[in-house]
Amino acid sequence: MSKTNAGGGTITAKDGATIFYKDWGPETAQPIVFHHGWPLSADDWDAQMLFFLGEGYRVIAHDRRGHGRSSQTDTGNEMDTYAADVDALAAHLGLKNAIHVGHSTGGGEVARYVAQYGGNGRVAKAALLGAVTPTMLKTAANPGGLPLEVFDGFRNSTAFNRAQFFQDVPAGPFYGFNRPGAVVSQGVIDNWWRQGMMGSAKAHYDCVKAFSETDFTEDLKKIDVPVLVMHGEDDQIVPIADSAMLAVKLLKRASSRPTRASRMAWRRRMPTSSTRTFWPSSRLEVGASNKGRSPPCAGVSLCFQVGANPALMKATICVTTVPQPSWKPMSSCFLRASSLPCIAIAV
Repeated sequence: MSKTNAGGGTITAKDGATIFYKDWGPETAQPIVFHHGWPLSADDWDAQMLFFLGEGYRVIAHDRRGHGRSSQTDTGNEMDTYAADVDALAAHLGLKNAIHVGHSTGGGEVARYVAQYGGNGRVAKAALLGAVTPTMLKTAANPGGLPLEVFDGFRNSTAFNRAQFFQDVPAGPFYGFNRPGAVVSQGVIDNWWRQGMMGSAKAHYDCVKAFSETDFTEDLKKIDVPVLVMHGEDDQIVPIADSAMLAVKLLKRASSRPTRASRMAWRRRMPTSSTRTFWPSSRLEVGASNKGRSPPCAGVSLCFQVGANPALMKATICVTTVPQPSWKPMSSCFLRASSLPCIAIAV
């Protein structure tokens, strides 16, 4: 389908909800679809979208229902409907061979969408970044999860003082600004607050249950396209031990390889003087033996800025694929941000 709204627009979901989206770049280019975290909007991906637009991709991001500029829905604020909304958007735009990238709650949305709707060439690859998969809540089946009281705190703060809560989260644990030596950006904090306050308090309240209690185990098992799982070891919102470390075991062809970004073998053209691009892969041997060699398989490129706070990695990662005929397809892989000397960026 041709692009009907230059630069983006809205679609109407089956229940009448309006879903806002951005759509930049040539319709013939491979699409990268970005899925944001709670309680944000498509704007959280602006830097990454601009970067990959410049690399020749078609870049798309939507405001999840109840978030940003989409309808302030009082129903349908759960993962099945979120995934159905993405399917409606993909159908509207005629997307094929798309790369779906999800952060935090958006990672859960990607897992559900790819598992339920990703067949018939719709999805080429996926990336789960600081994602809530496979499940966050502590239960008998998930003893390492977070207790319900944690998420009740999210709900209470959202219901009774959302404006203050949406300042406290980015100023503290979300970006790691509460860690010693962190360089705090008030602009980043304000932008997080701005995005959150655009959305619906009711939808944000409901979404806490969606991201904390949804079990994505069967979704992860069903996915048969290459998946990158990447997670910060110091993630204070979605602890790595009960998320990425478990998710990678559920994905097909997965290979867990904790890796320091500064030792990831191969460097390609730097988009700017302050960034580097590395090539992770489930087959990539980390160490001096790979210096100067091309990566053994195609995969996901990650841009890292030297000298920044490692705790920031969670929310600012950028992902792309650069196909080369001589490279082998990347299988599912996992890379842990362990004592990173850098953060992922896309500028």
